[in-house]
Amino acid sequence: MAARQSKALNSRRQAAALFFACSISLFLLLVWNHRALPSPNNRGNPTHFTPHRASPESSLLRQQQQQHLQRPNGDHAATIDLSSPRAPFIAWPLRRVCAETTYVPGLTFICDENSGGPGNIRNYILTCVRYAVDAGATGLVLPRIRSRSADNKANLFREHQPFGYMFAEAHFRAALAAACPRIAVHATLADVPGAKEKAGRENRSVDRIVETVTPKRFGGKRAGCDQRDPNRHTDRFGAAFREWVRSSAAERGWAPTNDVDSPRLIRFSWGVLWDWPVYRDGPEFGASFGGLLKIRDDILDITDSIVASMRAFAATTRSTETAAGQSFLGIHLRTEADALSQWPSYENQTKNYLREAASQGYQGRAAYLASGNETETQKFGKEAMAVLQLVVKSKYDLLEGSPEELGKLKALSWDQQALVDFVVLLNSDYFVGVSPSSFSINVALKRHLKEEGLYTRPWKVGGRGDGRSWLVGRYDRYWEDWLFMFDGMWA
Repeated sequence: MAARQSKALNSRRQAAALFFACSISLFLLLVWNHRALPSPNNRGNPTHFTPHRASPESSLLRQQQQQHLQRPNGDHAATIDLSSPRAPFIAWPLRRVCAETTYVPGLTFICDENSGGPGNIRNYILTCVRYAVDAGATGLVLPRIRSRSADNKANLFREHQPFGYMFAEAHFRAALAAACPRIAVHATLADVPGAKEKAGRENRSVDRIVETVTPKRFGGKRAGCDQRDPNRHTDRFGAAFREWVRSSAAERGWAPTNDVDSPRLIRFSWGVLWDWPVYRDGPEFGASFGGLLKIRDDILDITDSIVASMRAFAATTRSTETAAGQSFLGIHLRTEADALSQWPSYENQTKNYLREAASQGYQGRAAYLASGNETETQKFGKEAMAVLQLVVKSKYDLLEGSPEELGKLKALSWDQQALVDFVVLLNSDYFVGVSPSSFSINVALKRHLKEEGLYTRPWKVGGRGDGRSWLVGRYDRYWEDWLFMFDGMWA
């Protein structure tokens, strides 16, 4: 009997101990939830739960991570017109990406194997910079720009021009420093720390120690895909590339890459244009990244004069229900000598442009025409007047009353003048262009940012446009009709 009572007493004690332990566990769980979960007022903010006392170093790291993830005031960001060539650079989307990379001291990218018009040049540089960030580069040589022949526009491979040939250097340096402070921008290849010393040890010129690579060869195979297709392995590029940097150095008996005496200098092969899927890093990145490259201020100033003159002229034409006051139509006629034969012809472009102009209410109104073919510019103007009483103006027409500004315009090269056209078309009230011209597509995608800004959704390829722009073209075959450009074009 006594034994049974003792056993019952022990059972009660065990049950009480178990109840006490469960109560303590429940209490600790409630405390953990209170610390780990955000309050209702902070559901959108990143939180961190650290069960052990943090060191000063880890606290600083968390503060830096919070700063990288910090978004600007939403109302302020919403007021920025990202379709404007003078829009400020929004750094936080790129800052977030730069904070996530693994940096390799001494790894330096050279983004100068570009060619073509402003659309191609711009996209090559931006794509190269995006790869450089994922690779973990700590250096970037200020990109140079390949010029074309003044006599033969189809000859795209003449001497290199400095970055300032098209873009604002101070803006680029400041924007990249704000987003990626660990990436240094060097004026020339010879200015890369350790480059001259490394070249001297190998008894070669600095340019001869540059390694040329093709980024699509890192991260995964592309079996069955057309080589023009965007890179489908961007998520794996960074780690694969860094492993190649390490293993190739070991195979050659080189010292590990560093930023003192053993830099690795990387140049991409020609044609790395449409590789990176621009929405891969989120719409806010796709909408803001192109802001790294700002067109030079003097070119923008010339453009301001042209736009003001165009609007003043448009105000003198008769208004329609949908196009009134100073509104004007922007047109890109792509029929120059370097246009590919399979692209829409002059007749195809003209017929569709005039039909679209009529549907948008531009009968009897004014249009700005961007074209590098003076003969067909005049031809188009006559047809537009005959069909729609549409008065067509060029950049030269609009500066006839400003001899000083006209002189500045004529002093610019053919591709620099294309930048003038680019900006005027951004300012037009409605734009018609042609696919697959990278120039036209770039104009349309940049204009597409106006309504939704930082969170702009992708352009609907092959549709009726976005209400601000429309592109004539063929949209049946992804590669042959160059539709891959829409996936890899930075706005």
